[in-house]
Amino acid sequence: MVVLILKLYVILVVLIMAIYAVRHYLFTINRLTGDQRLYYHDIVDDELPRISVLVPMHNEEKVARQSLESILACEYPRELMEIIPIDDHSNDRTTEILDEMAADHDVIRPLHRHEGLRGKPAALNDALLLASGEIILVFDADYMPGRGALRDLSISFKDPEVGAVMGRVVPVNTRTNLLTRLLDLERSGGYQVDQQARHNLHLMPQYGGTVGGFRRDLALSFGGFDPRVLAEDTDLTYRLYIGGWKVVYANRVECFEEVPETWSVRSRQIRRWSRGHNHTMFKHFWPLLRSKYLSRAEKIDGMLLLLIYTLPVFLFTGIIDSVILFFMGEMQIIDSVLVFLFVATYSAFGNFAPFYQIATASLLDGVTHRIRLLPFLMFYFLLNIWTVTTGFFQAIGDRLGHRRAKWEKTSRFRTEESA
Repeated sequence: MVVLILKLYVILVVLIMAIYAVRHYLFTINRLTGDQRLYYHDIVDDELPRISVLVPMHNEEKVARQSLESILACEYPRELMEIIPIDDHSNDRTTEILDEMAADHDVIRPLHRHEGLRGKPAALNDALLLASGEIILVFDADYMPGRGALRDLSISFKDPEVGAVMGRVVPVNTRTNLLTRLLDLERSGGYQVDQQARHNLHLMPQYGGTVGGFRRDLALSFGGFDPRVLAEDTDLTYRLYIGGWKVVYANRVECFEEVPETWSVRSRQIRRWSRGHNHTMFKHFWPLLRSKYLSRAEKIDGMLLLLIYTLPVFLFTGIIDSVILFFMGEMQIIDSVLVFLFVATYSAFGNFAPFYQIATASLLDGVTHRIRLLPFLMFYFLLNIWTVTTGFFQAIGDRLGHRRAKWEKTSRFRTEESA
């Protein structure tokens, strides 16, 4: 009976991988040959909404000034906007920099938080109470939006069904080392193909927590962001969809970010994402399936998206399963090698985005020379499979122990002088 269960689990793992492989393949074909759904950027309307741009910051002296200067350079009527940088328990020069910027620009209205919970969800909740804009746009502290980003993001809310919008993230420090180049591949596949295809097919493109926005009254109607959830963006995405709202994707609204430059920093970031995303999965899985506002296709896509951070767990345990079967004499060496290669190869060619999805994104971006880096994603696979798995079990511990996860800030690598 034990042997039978182990063999069935190997089959289950292969089946799960096949389902996600087909999903990514369909998204790729859609981007190459399907009808491309237009975004709202061609709408001509001089009645723009009042916006509040929130920038959560914790010890961001290296990037704070450049981030705010990038937002100030955006083309949007000054009388219709405010910028609220959130000084979240900083103990470096962030507070000083924000006050200096506020003295020079009346649209900058810093919020200094030195009491209460630290972390992005709690910081956003305090800022929502202070904000005067009907539309909230959010940028992480190391992000630099293009000149038209504020207008292009806010215009989507002319559609009364839109509850949130998400732009495209583009790494700016790609030439630093191998890791930053691999993260550039991951970002291109995830946004240029995956997000845009889900937008094309009227499925569930995701609000990503930065380079995006949402309606302030909706967030307040939900009671704000749950401070126990590290993935506040995924949590908001599913609250909106389950409640009958839509999230749209703006592929042309590009915003530059600084990706991690060391494997240790990236590892902590992925672990935090896995922990937060899986917490959200436990929270919204059944409400998603019961929602009366979603089509069957949207529910299937939403379910697969919720389960995305369980894939490395299945892969990791599947490898262990096949090794056990081998040493029990129930799997021949050739079968074991084939199973391992199938698992490793599938995962190695992209973080949840197989090689053809990344290759397609490189083709659409006109930078096909990046495809030569695909074999090096094997190293990225080894990082992901361990860190995502540990994040998954941390999420289970959070769920069972009713504990609140501690927010871990992603380290920055720029200096204020170089910025």
